[in-house]
Amino acid sequence: MTMTKLTAFALTTALTAGVAFADGHEDRTGWPESFTVGTASQGGTYFAYGSGWANLVADELGLTGGGEVTGGPMQNMALVHTGEAQFGMTTMGPAAESLAGTNPIAPGLQMTNACAMFPMYQTPFSVTALSSSGIASVADIPDGARIGFGPAGSTSDTYFPRMMEELGVNFERRNGGWTDLGGQLQDGLLDLIAFAAGIPIPAVSQLEVQTDVNIIEFTAEEQAQIMAAFPVSEFNIPANTYSTLEADARSVSMWNFAIANCDLPASFVYAVVDTVMSDNDRMVSIHRAAQSTTPDNWDKNGVMMWHPGAAQWFTEHAGAEIPADMIHGDM
Repeated sequence: MTMTKLTAFALTTALTAGVAFADGHEDRTGWPESFTVGTASQGGTYFAYGSGWANLVADELGLTGGGEVTGGPMQNMALVHTGEAQFGMTTMGPAAESLAGTNPIAPGLQMTNACAMFPMYQTPFSVTALSSSGIASVADIPDGARIGFGPAGSTSDTYFPRMMEELGVNFERRNGGWTDLGGQLQDGLLDLIAFAAGIPIPAVSQLEVQTDVNIIEFTAEEQAQIMAAFPVSEFNIPANTYSTLEADARSVSMWNFAIANCDLPASFVYAVVDTVMSDNDRMVSIHRAAQSTTPDNWDKNGVMMWHPGAAQWFTEHAGAEIPADMIHGDM
């Protein structure tokens, strides 16, 4: 595969109408007056993180924009592909399934008009229970446990039930927004919540304030078993993430990327990426998970085509070498 700098690609016709002027003035031809970022349910990291960068971009670029509550990564791929949302957030697993046409929202539809925009953070998979339950490990989970897996179609709901089955857990599946599930756990209506979300998860932080919880880590053997069966990698949740943790908690994770409708003007997406990626301190002030929202993580996308405007930014500012056949419109 030939590797190419997008500086060469920028000279082709695909970007001639969408690059920034040499004197620093933006060409806003075709820019929308407003935009929407598909996030997930309230109480989860996607909503807090996505609403935050949407507001940041809106303020910086003088546009109207904001986050929208959705069902999470699977629905976001569909919304961005169809153009119902200009931007969204997804994880690599749901992205791959959507591109392959196995997204349960629209089976058979290959959602190829959702393009990679910038790296966000890793999504750790973790389990939380009330300390009073006595559940402190996966082995402690009782037969038929009522487990909340987040919104239907979310990354957690897509993969965590399969992971639990892989580990031999027999459970009753429940769905809902993270805030609602946190309330159900506290009220004794659930035995556990299986979270897949950037850390710290607002719902878990809130639970810690109100009651004693156990954040359950995987054993080394369980971690290896899950990594062998699913598109995830090794991850440790740092001890300082939650007041409950006394040491790093063994987990697995999946990368998240912001996505853009592939038909958006290159200059618009370039400006959005520049706003988000140029000042990590501002992003971290929105959510601590943004510590990983840095240019050097551009290479964590091996699934989606890049939006030309995003590819241009990472080539110019991160030294990215993006294959031409991974840039939308350069086929």
